[in-house]
Amino acid sequence: MALPPFINSTGLIGKIFEKIQQAKMPDRYTQDFQETVLGYGSGSARAFIPFLKRIGFLENDGKPTDLYRRFRNADSSGAAMAEAMRIGWADLFKRNEFANDLSDDKLKNLVVEVTGRDRSDSTVTAIAGSFKACKQLADFDADQMDTANDQKLPPLDISRSVMKRDPSIDNHKKADLRLAYTININLPETTSVEVYNAIFTSIKANLLSDD
Repeated sequence: MALPPFINSTGLIGKIFEKIQQAKMPDRYTQDFQETVLGYGSGSARAFIPFLKRIGFLENDGKPTDLYRRFRNADSSGAAMAEAMRIGWADLFKRNEFANDLSDDKLKNLVVEVTGRDRSDSTVTAIAGSFKACKQLADFDADQMDTANDQKLPPLDISRSVMKRDPSIDNHKKADLRLAYTININLPETTSVEVYNAIFTSIKANLLSDD
């Protein structure tokens, strides 16, 4: 099994990500870009490109992904990093969906469980350290809100059958006109109560209104 993403020089993670937010997004993120534009060309920084690919910031050819773009936006950077962490450290989140809330000791124990390595192994320390460095840039509360918003309600599949007025009724006489509606709604597949609440609130406001 492949190890979770990490670099040994974990102190570089926050610094390089800060430069990524400041610099213009390249067509391809290369060692030359990282060294010349971002200012990190040391041997220890070279591992950062494979690291970016592992967490979903770069395609295999070095092309920045949508996560990279969103991270550069101050309004969405925290949520983008949280999503990237769930991609890169998926094995940790499979075992504990709140891995980001674990204490340092419990996080390290989780890394030991996932990797099968000794607690004293330097790789275990690097994995946990890389995780924590990214967590400082992540906003998991915003990520959960974005996920809920992404579960957009599908267009309501509504069919309506209307009882037409009997043409034999004298147009000059008042008629008791009654309309009957049949509404069919396809609900999305989700276990989120908030999604269903939003659906039925929208129905009440837009379809059941007396206005």
